[in-house]
Amino acid sequence: MALPFFLRGASSSRFLNYLNKHIVPVFDKLPDERKLDLLKALAEISPFTLPQDSRQILPSVVQLLKKYMPRRRSGEEMNFTYVECLLYTFHHLAHKAPNATNSLCGYKIVTGQPSDRLGEDFSELNTDFIERLNSVEDLTRATMKKLTQGMAEHNKAMAAAKSDEAKDNIKTQKQNTTTGLRTCNNILAMTKPLHLKTPSFIGDKSVNLSWKELTKPSVPSTTIQAGVKRPAAAANGSGNMAKKGRGAGGLHNQLVNRALQGISYGGRGGPRGRGRGRGQGGGVDAEGEEAFSKLDAFPQEKMMNRDSAVIELH
Repeated sequence: MALPFFLRGASSSRFLNYLNKHIVPVFDKLPDERKLDLLKALAEISPFTLPQDSRQILPSVVQLLKKYMPRRRSGEEMNFTYVECLLYTFHHLAHKAPNATNSLCGYKIVTGQPSDRLGEDFSELNTDFIERLNSVEDLTRATMKKLTQGMAEHNKAMAAAKSDEAKDNIKTQKQNTTTGLRTCNNILAMTKPLHLKTPSFIGDKSVNLSWKELTKPSVPSTTIQAGVKRPAAAANGSGNMAKKGRGAGGLHNQLVNRALQGISYGGRGGPRGRGRGRGQGGGVDAEGEEAFSKLDAFPQEKMMNRDSAVIELH
């Protein structure tokens, strides 16, 4: 069932339409691990969506974003990874359809099109959205402080550890803390530009999702011995980048969420940029295909229709 959506040159429109109509309305009924898988996959394909698809699904993304961005002093819980995924998706979709956010978040973006809806008053939406952004930032900064303190404690514990097993456990805790800090840094980087009436939406690779490996381009040697061929990897600058995978996987992410559990005062916590679009010629590059391939599992699931409000996931 998934193949028609992810073949080279295929449009993502049908999948996003299906997601928008049948999955988002019953998102709360999905198991927690499926929620996270879906949000992470949606974040990874968002740089490759078409403008018309971005405009179509933005309302659903904003709805979920507001659900997981608590109001100040509300006592609502915050899942940091959910917020990171949704903010990243929001930025990349809004970058392609900026004036759609006027009626969703109360912004004042002028494109000269009737869809700007500048004559309507959305100030209450903007007040609510900014309040949620402020609350998220406060929670994130408080969590970062505790994570930083925790990292110092991990370093002390590592120095005092005797057995290999103890060292391995501490190493895992440090990795989870590092990922949690990356999540928090990403959230603050993405909330900052959203406070303006005419915000600047991120549509490039300036934010690297916390579960994605940081890719470091190899630096080819500048000295070549006489009579020795230059290695192909050094010649084309690819180095080890092609070998980079998708991150540590779901288990690592679950451990990170547990590490962030209860750190925020709100309660339970859990802690790539613009690629070539799928428009014009309709194709995607290798990076886009990798991102879309992560969604294969969802169309393959056995799902009942939305009216039944039940989704069968195996």
